[in-house]
Parts: sequence; C-alpha cells; structure tokens
Amino acid sequence: MSWDPNPVPRALRCRSLRRASETALQSSRRAVEDQLKIRGHKRDADVFELFLSKKELTEVIDLSRFKKLKYLWLHHNKLHGITFLTRNYCLTELYLNNNAIFEIEGLHCLPSLNILLLHHNELTNIDATVKELQGMLNLKILSLYQNPLCQYNLYRLYIIYHLPGVELLDRNQVTEKERRSMITIFNHKKAHIIQSIAFRGKVDASWGPKSPFKQKPAQRVPSDFGFANNVDKTVFNDPEDAVFVRSMKRSVMTLTSMNWNTVPTREERYLEEEGTEPAEMLTVTLR
Repeated sequence: MSWDPNPVPRALRCRSLRRASETALQSSRRAVEDQLKIRGHKRDADVFELFLSKKELTEVIDLSRFKKLKYLWLHHNKLHGITFLTRNYCLTELYLNNNAIFEIEGLHCLPSLNILLLHHNELTNIDATVKELQGMLNLKILSLYQNPLCQYNLYRLYIIYHLPGVELLDRNQVTEKERRSMITIFNHKKAHIIQSIAFRGKVDASWGPKSPFKQKPAQRVPSDFGFANNVDKTVFNDPEDAVFVRSMKRSVMTLTSMNWNTVPTREERYLEEEGTEPAEMLTVTLR
C-alpha cells in the first residue's frame, strides 16, 4: 500500500477532477437539450440525428435513450473516448474526426454503422482499432488518416485485409489491385499456392505492423519423391492446397459441339423460311 505524504492535496485533486467531469457532463447535457429544442423534439423516440460538433465537449452524456438515433456529429471537439455509445444500435453515420480520441472501445456495439470518420485523432494501436471495427459488417466508408497508427508499415493494406467490406478508405476508393496485393501479403496460405505454381517456392508473408518481412525456405523431401507422373518437392500443410495446385497444373481442354436446337429441319430448309439464322456452336473449356 503506497503512502501519500501529503493527503490533503491529493484529496483536493480528486475533488477537482470530479468537479471538472461533472462540469463537462453538464455542458454536454445542455448541448443535447439545445439541439432537442432547435429540432422541436419532445420525445426521445423522435430523435434521429444530433448535431454536437464544435461545442468544446470533453465528455458526452449517455445517449442510449435515443434508440432510433441514426446520424451523430461530434467532430471538432475535445473527446478522449466514446464510451457513451453503447446501445445506439440504429446508428449508421458517426463523425468523430478532429478530436483527441486515443481508443475506440465500444464501437463494436454499433453493427449498423455505415460511415465512420476518425481522422485527426490520437489512435496509436492499430491492432486494437481493427479488432474493434471487425464486427461492423455494414461499414463501407472509413477514415483514419492523421492518426499515429497510420505511420505503421503497410497500414492501408493491413486495414483493407482485416476490414474487407470497406469500399472507401481515407477518401480513396479501395481498388482491386490493392485487394490482390493484400491477399498476396497477408493471406500467406493463398499466396503460397500461387507462388508454388509460378515459382515452385514458398514465401512466409506474415506481417507485424512494427516488423519487416521474413522469408522462410520451403520444406523439401527426397528427390526421388514422385507425385503422379511429375516430381513435386513442395510439402503442403493443408491437403486442400495440394489438391488445388495439382488441379491448376492440368492442361486446358476445349470441347466444341453443335447446338442442335438452332439447326433448321429438312422442312425449314425446303421452305427456305425467311429469318432462319445459321446454326450455333457451343464451346466448353475444362481444366
């Protein structure tokens, strides 16, 4: 047990912090009530949006009473966290940019969120941030730029890999090229299959945001090991990977046949009906 040589100042500090928190909550409560008056809402069930930006807010009161809240503007304040959002399940757009937020614990409780702006904050832990956002299956627009976590290596591809539903990240559209790069870098099982076909090698593409890439040599078996009629020295941890690679090594076969439904009958040829189209050919490609 620690001993405080000067307990009176410590008690005063705690009292001062409590007063500051109470004052902050009162300011937040007044801001909410002012918005309700401006909008003319008399019932909490009628509130679909709240505009609380640029209010110098450091804390926000619990907003769970607004069950149908869909749009919430809290940008350009002085918030440090978002614990006040717990039961706003209908919230679809949340604007939290230009604050001092260092963690987003509680956002996973917002499954309907479609737009989330968090740029210009103090988020540093990329893993904790991604973990909190992974449960948002409807999240399409996300902004995280101007946060410390953006300095990590391959930050953008890391976010795209863990949040595949996001279509617009940091005001830029997620491209197919980025998605392919993301698979190659982070999904090392699939990358292993692709590179085994192209280069007969195996690359460990595991990644940590603070560590560089590492390459691991492929496992080998004796040279007299035969796979069907070919020699394949790559060992797969998953049998399905070996099946996939073997299927990709098969040659492509094309079958062409006549579409007999389009061939004119003898009577049609005899009568030479107008509008008769030539017979069609059907082509099937198999591997």
